[in-house]
Amino acid sequence: PVGKVEFLELHPLNFQEFLEALGQNELVSLLQDKDWILIKTFKEKFIHYLRQYYFIGGMPEAVHKFSLNNDFGEVREIQQNILQAYEQDFSKHAPKEIVPRIRMLWNSIPAQLAKENKKFIYGIIKKGARAKDYEMALIWLIDCGLIYKITRVTKPGIPLKAYEDLSAFKIFLVDIGLLAAMGNIDVKTLLAGNAVFEEFKGAITEQFVLQELMSAKEIDIYYWSSEKSSAEVDFIVQHNGIIIPIEVKAEENLQAKSLKVFHQKYNPPLTIRTSMSDFRKENWLTNMPLYTIKELSSIT
Repeated sequence: PVGKVEFLELHPLNFQEFLEALGQNELVSLLQDKDWILIKTFKEKFIHYLRQYYFIGGMPEAVHKFSLNNDFGEVREIQQNILQAYEQDFSKHAPKEIVPRIRMLWNSIPAQLAKENKKFIYGIIKKGARAKDYEMALIWLIDCGLIYKITRVTKPGIPLKAYEDLSAFKIFLVDIGLLAAMGNIDVKTLLAGNAVFEEFKGAITEQFVLQELMSAKEIDIYYWSSEKSSAEVDFIVQHNGIIIPIEVKAEENLQAKSLKVFHQKYNPPLTIRTSMSDFRKENWLTNMPLYTIKELSSIT
Protein backbone atom coordinates (compact mmCIF):
# COMPACT_ATOMS: atom_id res chain seq x y z
CA PRO A 1 0.00 0.00 0.00
CA VAL A 2 1.08 3.59 -0.64
CA GLY A 3 3.06 4.93 2.30
CA LYS A 4 3.78 1.47 3.72
CA VAL A 5 6.86 0.64 1.64
CA GLU A 6 10.26 2.33 1.64
CA PHE A 7 12.71 1.79 -1.21
CA LEU A 8 16.42 1.60 -0.58
CA GLU A 9 18.86 1.86 -3.48
CA LEU A 10 22.12 0.04 -2.83
CA HIS A 11 25.41 0.76 -4.58
CA PRO A 12 28.82 -0.95 -4.37
CA LEU A 13 31.00 0.23 -1.48
CA ASN A 14 32.60 3.59 -2.26
CA PHE A 15 36.27 4.28 -1.56
CA GLN A 16 35.74 5.47 2.02
CA GLU A 17 33.62 2.40 2.83
CA PHE A 18 36.34 0.25 1.25
CA LEU A 19 38.93 1.85 3.56
CA GLU A 20 36.68 1.23 6.57
CA ALA A 21 36.33 -2.43 5.57
CA LEU A 22 40.13 -2.71 5.58
CA GLY A 23 40.36 -1.12 9.03
CA GLN A 24 41.71 2.23 7.79
CA ASN A 25 39.35 4.40 9.83
CA GLU A 26 42.01 7.06 10.49
CA LEU A 27 42.42 7.65 6.75
CA VAL A 28 38.64 7.95 6.38
CA SER A 29 38.56 10.57 9.15
CA LEU A 30 41.20 12.63 7.34
CA LEU A 31 39.08 12.58 4.17
CA GLN A 32 35.87 13.49 5.98
CA ASP A 33 37.59 16.28 7.92
CA LYS A 34 39.18 17.53 4.68
CA ASP A 35 42.47 17.93 6.52
CA TRP A 36 44.38 18.77 3.33
CA ILE A 37 47.78 19.02 5.03
CA LEU A 38 47.59 15.54 6.61
CA ILE A 39 45.96 14.12 3.46
CA LYS A 40 49.03 15.34 1.55
CA THR A 41 51.30 13.76 4.20
CA PHE A 42 49.63 10.36 3.68
CA LYS A 43 49.36 10.73 -0.10
CA GLU A 44 51.31 7.55 -0.92
CA LYS A 45 49.08 5.53 1.39
CA PHE A 46 45.92 6.90 -0.22
CA ILE A 47 47.23 6.13 -3.70
CA HIS A 48 48.21 2.61 -2.62
CA TYR A 49 44.67 1.86 -1.41
CA LEU A 50 43.09 3.66 -4.38
CA ARG A 51 44.93 1.38 -6.81
CA GLN A 52 43.82 -1.63 -4.78
CA TYR A 53 40.25 -0.33 -5.03
CA TYR A 54 40.60 -0.03 -8.82
CA PHE A 55 41.17 -3.80 -8.89
CA ILE A 56 38.89 -4.96 -6.05
CA GLY A 57 36.04 -2.50 -6.49
CA GLY A 58 33.13 -2.28 -4.08
CA MET A 59 31.19 -5.54 -4.43
CA PRO A 60 30.70 -6.59 -0.78
CA GLU A 61 31.87 -10.21 -1.04
CA ALA A 62 35.04 -9.24 -2.94
CA VAL A 63 35.92 -6.57 -0.36
CA HIS A 64 35.07 -8.85 2.59
CA LYS A 65 37.22 -11.73 1.34
CA PHE A 66 40.15 -9.39 0.59
CA SER A 67 39.91 -7.90 4.10
CA LEU A 68 40.28 -11.45 5.49
CA ASN A 69 42.85 -13.02 3.16
CA ASN A 70 44.56 -10.21 1.23
CA ASP A 71 44.31 -12.43 -1.86
CA PHE A 72 43.84 -10.68 -5.22
CA GLY A 73 43.37 -14.03 -6.99
CA GLU A 74 40.40 -14.84 -4.76
CA VAL A 75 38.93 -11.40 -5.51
CA ARG A 76 39.14 -11.94 -9.27
CA GLU A 77 37.47 -15.35 -8.92
CA ILE A 78 34.56 -13.75 -7.03
CA GLN A 79 34.27 -11.04 -9.70
CA GLN A 80 34.19 -13.61 -12.50
CA ASN A 81 31.46 -15.51 -10.64
CA ILE A 82 29.40 -12.31 -10.32
CA LEU A 83 29.81 -11.55 -14.03
CA GLN A 84 28.84 -15.11 -14.92
CA ALA A 85 25.74 -14.86 -12.69
CA TYR A 86 24.74 -11.62 -14.45
CA GLU A 87 25.04 -13.30 -17.87
CA GLN A 88 22.89 -16.20 -16.68
CA ASP A 89 20.30 -13.71 -15.43
CA PHE A 90 20.04 -12.22 -18.93
CA SER A 91 18.51 -15.41 -20.32
CA LYS A 92 16.57 -16.12 -17.11
CA HIS A 93 14.81 -12.77 -16.67
CA ALA A 94 15.00 -10.74 -19.90
CA PRO A 95 12.58 -11.17 -22.83
CA LYS A 96 14.04 -13.92 -25.04
CA GLU A 97 14.09 -11.80 -28.19
CA ILE A 98 16.49 -9.21 -26.70
CA VAL A 99 18.85 -11.56 -24.78
CA PRO A 100 21.48 -11.76 -27.60
CA ARG A 101 21.45 -7.96 -27.90
CA ILE A 102 21.83 -7.53 -24.14
CA ARG A 103 24.87 -9.82 -24.22
CA MET A 104 26.45 -7.98 -27.18
CA LEU A 105 25.86 -4.56 -25.59
CA TRP A 106 27.13 -5.76 -22.20
CA ASN A 107 30.31 -7.20 -23.70
CA SER A 108 30.99 -3.99 -25.65
CA ILE A 109 31.29 -1.87 -22.48
CA PRO A 110 35.11 -2.11 -22.04
CA ALA A 111 35.58 -1.14 -25.71
CA GLN A 112 33.10 1.75 -25.33
CA LEU A 113 34.98 3.12 -22.32
CA ALA A 114 38.42 2.64 -23.86
CA LYS A 115 37.71 5.28 -26.53
CA GLU A 116 39.12 8.76 -26.00
CA ASN A 117 35.66 10.19 -26.73
CA LYS A 118 33.52 7.99 -24.49
CA LYS A 119 30.19 8.86 -26.14
CA PHE A 120 28.29 5.60 -26.61
CA ILE A 121 28.51 4.35 -30.20
CA TYR A 122 26.17 1.59 -31.34
CA GLY A 123 28.56 0.63 -34.15
CA ILE A 124 31.02 -0.71 -31.56
CA ILE A 125 28.48 -3.37 -30.57
CA LYS A 126 28.12 -4.57 -34.14
CA LYS A 127 28.89 -3.03 -37.51
CA GLY A 128 25.81 -1.24 -38.77
CA ALA A 129 23.99 -1.45 -35.41
CA ARG A 130 21.33 1.21 -34.90
CA ALA A 131 19.83 2.74 -31.77
CA LYS A 132 16.36 1.28 -32.31
CA ASP A 133 17.83 -2.26 -32.44
CA TYR A 134 19.47 -1.99 -29.02
CA GLU A 135 17.20 0.47 -27.21
CA MET A 136 15.32 -2.20 -25.22
CA ALA A 137 18.57 -4.02 -24.31
CA LEU A 138 20.04 -0.75 -23.02
CA ILE A 139 16.91 0.06 -20.97
CA TRP A 140 16.90 -3.45 -19.48
CA LEU A 141 20.52 -3.17 -18.28
CA ILE A 142 19.89 0.31 -16.83
CA ASP A 143 16.70 -0.78 -15.05
CA CYS A 144 18.53 -3.76 -13.53
CA GLY A 145 21.15 -1.40 -12.10
CA LEU A 146 24.02 -3.05 -14.01
CA ILE A 147 24.99 0.07 -15.95
CA TYR A 148 24.70 3.82 -15.48
CA LYS A 149 23.71 6.12 -18.34
CA ILE A 150 25.18 9.64 -18.18
CA THR A 151 23.59 12.03 -20.66
CA ARG A 152 25.10 15.05 -22.39
CA VAL A 153 23.83 18.53 -21.60
CA THR A 154 23.93 21.32 -24.19
CA LYS A 155 24.48 24.08 -21.62
CA PRO A 156 24.98 24.34 -17.84
CA GLY A 157 21.58 25.76 -16.94
CA ILE A 158 19.44 24.96 -13.90
CA PRO A 159 17.94 22.43 -13.87
CA LEU A 160 20.43 20.45 -15.93
CA LYS A 161 17.68 18.00 -16.86
CA ALA A 162 16.05 20.70 -18.98
CA TYR A 163 19.15 20.80 -21.22
CA GLU A 164 19.61 17.05 -21.77
CA ASP A 165 20.60 15.85 -25.23
CA LEU A 166 19.03 12.39 -25.09
CA SER A 167 20.79 11.29 -28.29
CA ALA A 168 24.29 11.57 -26.74
CA PHE A 169 25.32 9.65 -23.65
CA LYS A 170 28.08 7.63 -21.98
CA ILE A 171 27.59 4.38 -20.13
CA PHE A 172 29.47 3.07 -17.10
CA LEU A 173 29.45 -0.25 -15.31
CA VAL A 174 27.94 -0.70 -11.84
CA ASP A 175 31.36 -1.40 -10.29
CA ILE A 176 34.97 -0.54 -11.07
CA GLY A 177 36.28 -3.95 -9.95
CA LEU A 178 33.88 -5.69 -12.33
CA LEU A 179 35.09 -3.39 -15.14
CA ALA A 180 38.69 -4.43 -14.41
CA ALA A 181 37.59 -8.07 -14.46
CA MET A 182 35.68 -7.65 -17.75
CA GLY A 183 38.77 -6.05 -19.27
CA ASN A 184 40.92 -8.85 -17.80
CA ILE A 185 43.27 -6.27 -16.28
CA ASP A 186 45.76 -8.00 -13.99
CA VAL A 187 46.65 -6.74 -10.54
CA LYS A 188 50.25 -5.81 -11.45
CA THR A 189 49.03 -3.49 -14.20
CA LEU A 190 46.71 -1.65 -11.84
CA LEU A 191 49.04 -1.49 -8.84
CA ALA A 192 52.30 -0.68 -10.60
CA GLY A 193 51.12 0.92 -13.84
CA ASN A 194 52.08 -0.07 -17.35
CA ALA A 195 52.85 2.07 -20.41
CA VAL A 196 50.56 -0.10 -22.57
CA PHE A 197 47.74 0.51 -20.12
CA GLU A 198 47.65 4.31 -20.59
CA GLU A 199 44.45 4.54 -22.64
CA PHE A 200 42.27 2.31 -20.46
CA LYS A 201 43.60 4.00 -17.33
CA GLY A 202 41.45 7.01 -18.23
CA ALA A 203 38.36 4.76 -18.46
CA ILE A 204 39.08 3.21 -15.04
CA THR A 205 39.57 6.65 -13.50
CA GLU A 206 36.34 8.05 -14.96
CA GLN A 207 34.50 4.96 -13.72
CA PHE A 208 35.91 5.59 -10.23
CA VAL A 209 34.84 9.26 -10.18
CA LEU A 210 31.37 8.38 -11.45
CA GLN A 211 30.93 5.79 -8.68
CA GLU A 212 32.08 8.25 -6.02
CA LEU A 213 29.65 10.90 -7.28
CA MET A 214 26.83 8.32 -7.43
CA SER A 215 27.40 7.50 -3.75
CA ALA A 216 27.13 11.16 -2.72
CA LYS A 217 23.63 12.42 -1.98
CA GLU A 218 21.57 14.85 -4.06
CA ILE A 219 23.97 15.21 -6.98
CA ASP A 220 22.64 15.15 -10.55
CA ILE A 221 25.33 13.93 -12.97
CA TYR A 222 25.73 14.70 -16.68
CA TYR A 223 28.57 15.55 -19.06
CA TRP A 224 29.11 18.44 -21.48
CA SER A 225 30.63 18.76 -24.94
CA SER A 226 30.63 21.70 -27.32
CA GLU A 227 28.47 21.55 -30.44
CA LYS A 228 31.38 20.52 -32.67
CA SER A 229 32.82 18.23 -29.96
CA SER A 230 36.05 20.24 -29.91
CA ALA A 231 35.85 20.43 -26.09
CA GLU A 232 34.36 18.01 -23.56
CA VAL A 233 34.07 18.10 -19.76
CA ASP A 234 33.92 14.64 -18.20
CA PHE A 235 31.16 15.40 -15.69
CA ILE A 236 28.80 18.30 -15.01
CA VAL A 237 26.97 18.07 -11.69
CA GLN A 238 24.20 20.06 -10.07
CA HIS A 239 24.38 20.42 -6.29
CA ASN A 240 23.00 22.97 -3.84
CA GLY A 241 21.74 25.14 -6.68
CA ILE A 242 25.07 25.47 -8.49
CA ILE A 243 26.56 23.80 -11.56
CA ILE A 244 30.05 22.29 -11.16
CA PRO A 245 32.19 21.09 -14.07
CA ILE A 246 34.61 18.23 -13.23
CA GLU A 247 37.62 17.25 -15.35
CA VAL A 248 39.11 13.81 -14.57
CA LYS A 249 42.84 13.11 -14.89
CA ALA A 250 44.30 9.64 -14.29
CA GLU A 251 47.70 10.85 -13.05
CA GLU A 252 49.30 14.24 -12.34
CA ASN A 253 48.80 15.57 -15.87
CA LEU A 254 47.34 18.94 -15.06
CA GLN A 255 46.40 20.19 -18.52
CA ALA A 256 42.70 20.97 -18.61
CA LYS A 257 42.07 22.66 -21.97
CA SER A 258 38.40 21.67 -22.26
CA LEU A 259 37.75 22.77 -18.69
CA LYS A 260 39.27 26.16 -19.46
CA VAL A 261 37.08 26.52 -22.56
CA PHE A 262 34.03 25.71 -20.41
CA HIS A 263 35.10 28.14 -17.67
CA GLN A 264 35.71 31.00 -20.11
CA LYS A 265 32.34 30.41 -21.76
CA TYR A 266 30.13 29.95 -18.67
CA ASN A 267 32.19 31.21 -15.68
CA PRO A 268 30.85 28.70 -13.07
CA PRO A 269 31.32 29.57 -9.36
CA LEU A 270 33.36 26.37 -8.80
CA THR A 271 35.50 24.53 -11.35
CA ILE A 272 37.01 21.17 -10.34
CA ARG A 273 39.88 19.13 -11.73
CA THR A 274 40.44 15.81 -9.99
CA SER A 275 43.79 14.05 -10.35
CA MET A 276 46.59 12.40 -8.37
CA SER A 277 47.91 15.87 -7.50
CA ASP A 278 47.38 17.47 -4.10
CA PHE A 279 44.51 19.77 -3.15
CA ARG A 280 45.00 23.36 -4.18
CA LYS A 281 42.96 26.37 -5.23
CA GLU A 282 44.09 28.46 -8.15
CA ASN A 283 42.53 31.58 -9.65
CA TRP A 284 39.71 29.80 -11.46
CA LEU A 285 40.35 26.16 -10.66
CA THR A 286 40.31 23.84 -7.63
CA ASN A 287 42.28 20.59 -7.84
CA MET A 288 40.94 17.76 -5.68
CA PRO A 289 42.88 14.50 -5.31
CA LEU A 290 40.93 11.60 -6.85
CA TYR A 291 40.59 9.85 -3.50
CA THR A 292 38.82 12.93 -2.02
CA ILE A 293 36.26 13.55 -4.80
CA LYS A 294 33.34 12.18 -2.74
CA GLU A 295 33.82 15.19 -0.45
CA LEU A 296 32.86 17.49 -3.32
CA SER A 297 29.31 17.70 -1.97
CA SER A 298 30.54 19.07 1.36
CA ILE A 299 32.73 21.86 -0.08
CA THR A 300 29.99 23.42 -2.21
